[in-house]
This record gives sequence, C-alpha cells and structure tokens, in this order.
Amino acid sequence: MAVFLPIVVVLATLSPGLSASREKTFVERAGTAYSTRPYSSVLTVSNGEQFGNWTWPEMCPDTFYAVGFSLRVEPNQYALDDTSLNGIRLICAKAEDRSFLYTIESHTGYYGDWSSPQYCPRGTLISFQLRVEPHQGMFGDDTAVNNIKFRCSSNPVLEGTGNEWGEYGTWSQECGNGGICGIETKMEEYQYGLDDSSLNDVRLLCCSQSQK
Repeated sequence: MAVFLPIVVVLATLSPGLSASREKTFVERAGTAYSTRPYSSVLTVSNGEQFGNWTWPEMCPDTFYAVGFSLRVEPNQYALDDTSLNGIRLICAKAEDRSFLYTIESHTGYYGDWSSPQYCPRGTLISFQLRVEPHQGMFGDDTAVNNIKFRCSSNPVLEGTGNEWGEYGTWSQECGNGGICGIETKMEEYQYGLDDSSLNDVRLLCCSQSQK
C-alpha cells in the first residue's frame, strides 16, 4: 500500500549501477509532495488491462529524473489467486549525482515483496514496455500486468523481476530532452476473496531538462 509520509533510509547494499561510490546513499519517499511539477508528455502503451481505476500521480522533485526502479511482485500462488505485479517504484536522481535519491510509486497493490533496485548505468529512464496477460474470462484467474521493461537514455534495456504470464506489447514513445519524472497507476482494488488482478496499467510522465 502506498505510504504518504516521507521516510529516510540508508541503503546498506548499493546496486551495481552505484557500486563505484563508497558514500552512503540516502533515499527519501517523495509521495505526492511534488505532484504539481509540470510535465512535457505522457508515455502510454496499448496493451494495459481493463480492471480498476486510474489513481493519483506522483512526481520526482524539480530537476530530478527516474534513473532506476523496483517492483513489488507476488510469486506464483499455484492453486490460489495470483495477482503477479502489484507495484512499480521509480527511483529519482538529480543529473548524475546519485548520493541522494527520491522514490515515487503512485498506488500499489498489497501482495509480494519489493525487488532490489535496478539502475541505468548512466542517464535516465526514457520509455517502457509492459508484459500483460489478457482477461482470462469469467472463470479464469486474471493477473493483468506481469512485468515491465525500461529503456535508458544511455541505451541499455532493464527488465524487471515479474512473472512470465502474458506477452510484451509494443514500446511506448520516448521522452525527449530529459526523462521520465512521474508515474500514475491503474489499480483494481482488493476484491475480498474474489479474483484480484491488482496492477492493470501505468502511465509515465516526461519532463524536459530545460524545465526549472
């Protein structure tokens, strides 16, 4: 579930993208504190699923851009109800300085654990692709979004640690001069013992580097 109060933690183990620095990295939850930041465009994909509603947007602070991400994933439940990907957490940094980071995630589902962060070696996240299982019918088990890929401005593609149900759709458009700076999720709320699909779709917001 999304947490609104900012918290500060110290990463005990740095990701490979940050291992060159021996300084402690501080991470603060941004929440909705910067939700009024202007953005230049919205990235979408065409294969999101139908259940739930769009929730609130969360934005990186001014001059910060998404450079990495973490996923909340419920593993295969076998004979029980599967929800698969429950949340996407973006990690925001200022230019190439990654000694202080913010996290944003919009609304997330309630199941699974957060994965270790993955980071662009340089630059920002600029586009994404979703792995989605289509609607399974009245008696099927819907999982909707199962995984995500991001493309970095420095060109590498990062794939999340989600499940393998469904197929990847087409890539979104790319952010121009700048990078991804915000996220908004489409969530199916808890279904009280019925079929939960949790995360169904995502929109990512772009900000320009020239923005003040």
